[in-house]
Amino acid sequence: MATMKVKDWFGENLAKILAEKIKNVHPAFDDKSYIKSIRKAYEPLEYKERMALHTTELQKHLPETYTDALEILLQILGPENPEETGMFTNYWWVGPIAQYVETYGMDDYDTSMKAIYQITKRNTGEFAIRPYINKKPKAALKYMKRWAKDKNFHPRRLASEGLRPRLPWAQKLTLFLDEPEPVMEILEMLKEDESKFVQKSVANHMGDLLKDRHDYAFGVLKQWAKSSHPSTKWIVKHALRKPIKEGNEAAIKLVQ
Repeated sequence: MATMKVKDWFGENLAKILAEKIKNVHPAFDDKSYIKSIRKAYEPLEYKERMALHTTELQKHLPETYTDALEILLQILGPENPEETGMFTNYWWVGPIAQYVETYGMDDYDTSMKAIYQITKRNTGEFAIRPYINKKPKAALKYMKRWAKDKNFHPRRLASEGLRPRLPWAQKLTLFLDEPEPVMEILEMLKEDESKFVQKSVANHMGDLLKDRHDYAFGVLKQWAKSSHPSTKWIVKHALRKPIKEGNEAAIKLVQ
């Protein structure tokens, strides 16, 4: 039996799932037309193209006003994800909603940022938020500083993950490389986080920064290495795993 590819989840099957959920909260939604439009076009498309197809067709079939359409989409999100896993298994179907915000919400900045906050507590907002960071970096940083203190670990993770310079499968974020201090202020807030989910993001963020601003990032990790906090110690070791594997003596010495 052939193994399912990621793109296989984002065809007509997803159209039926979304259509049912939307119809339940917005009876005027033309579910049959939506499903038909996906059925006609999805087959030759790859994963990202299929996601974009759903996003485009949602825009066509939902109310014309962005805020009205977004209100409907937020109603179908359901309960928050209480686990550090399940973003792409239990909540994979939320992906087009995140992309809808990413694609159509830029003119309603605060409304969209609040939507990303809700989305990331189920699926993830790490991709949707990046154009918002680029458009209004100061405004985005204010949100992310607030999220870094959130009681929910998902927004706390997003405060780091969304700002990663080299986030996998996303466009490189170079905005803060010359002056990383505003981002580092957020990472400082997260370096003692008890959630391993958050710790991994901070460590991977520092690993990204080592590639672009090695001396700066290594200096920060050198200071963090003096901490006795178990979360910070784990972050330092995980951030340095590549140079340690390569036999970098300074990195090895830092975690001994």
